[in-house]
Amino acid sequence: MGGMLDGKVALVTGAGSGIGRASALAFAREGARVVAADRDAEGGEATAAAIRAAGGEARFARCDVTREEDVAALVAEAVSRHGRLDCAHNNAGVTGAPGAVHQLARAAWDATLAVNLTGVFLCLKHEIAQMRRQGGGAIVNTSSGAGVRGVPGLCAYSASKHAILGLTKTAALENVGENVRVNAVCPGSVDTPMLQAYMDLAPAVEKAIRASQPGGRLGLPEEIAEAVVWLCSERASFVTGASLFVDGGALAR
Repeated sequence: MGGMLDGKVALVTGAGSGIGRASALAFAREGARVVAADRDAEGGEATAAAIRAAGGEARFARCDVTREEDVAALVAEAVSRHGRLDCAHNNAGVTGAPGAVHQLARAAWDATLAVNLTGVFLCLKHEIAQMRRQGGGAIVNTSSGAGVRGVPGLCAYSASKHAILGLTKTAALENVGENVRVNAVCPGSVDTPMLQAYMDLAPAVEKAIRASQPGGRLGLPEEIAEAVVWLCSERASFVTGASLFVDGGALAR
């Protein structure tokens, strides 16, 4: 165990695969007790089992972040089991159905925003309430490079990721006097099952995604997780309301 988060309690949503799984593993490596949440029980259980196999402490909790009762129960369970909640990574998200603005069905729009935006709002609502009661904490929301630039064909995804940044900044300012820090990470194209499923739609899609990354290299989930853990640690004690780009230089061009 690295010890950067010794004795802390960390909650990760979307922990069943990809960036969420890497984040949960990194929190545990740094000494945190982890609650790995996902609506995919098989993936979430596998993440918790991997942490325990590495000598860490973790349990899986099923949660659909679009349901407030699920989110409230998740935070309450973490506190009931561990006494507090110090760190949270609100990572659950979906790419959603592709489609231009004039083509996308209302139901597809609603479904994407329900997970990507309302889900983050609900997590923040209950996490912040607990952290204010206990005297502090740190939260990281997963946005995207698509949160600062348009992505033709993914209007709902891009809109939701833009909105996360505004929500992050607002929550940070509202809680700066309560010792609760709120930041966001904006990953570039990262080699996850979600991205792979999107690239599989057509060879041209994968080609375009790889071309958007300097050098053509996709990021690794573990590289995003390192940024998340740092933002939740005391080493980032003066960082709040920030949007950290972890994208291999994709937005520097």
